Amino acid sequence: MAQQYSIDWYKVAGGGGTSTGGVYSVSGTIGQPDASLAMSGGSYSLTGGFWALISVVQTAGLPDLVITHSGNSVFVSWPNTGSYTLQQTANLAAGNGWATSGYSITTANGTNSITITPPTGNLFFRLKNP
Repeated sequence: MAQQYSIDWYKVAGGGGTSTGGVYSVSGTIGQPDASLAMSGGSYSLTGGFWALISVVQTAGLPDLVITHSGNSVFVSWPNTGSYTLQQTANLAAGNGWATSGYSITTANGTNSITITPPTGNLFFRLKNP
């Protein structure tokens, strides 16, 4: 039996768009960022606020990448648990478009991270096992 998913509407704003993939679709608008972290459960995650310009692609068997922001900066981080290569692309449709990221990696307290200030355009990141 098919399961129904829904996300209740609580904000009124202008603009917006729809994102679809497979049998799923989500619609939303540009508005004030929510004062919360991503909501997640199972293999789904939802972050409120402005449409994301920077996203991560999780690679099975490798540490999870995490995106956070503060002011006009975006941070992509992951545990410093191996010799992984951070890759990026501006177009997920171009399967061979992944390249080693040129952002400087900082390591502190067992975590690797990059800082993007100010974030512009679309960027997608993933870790690759060497």
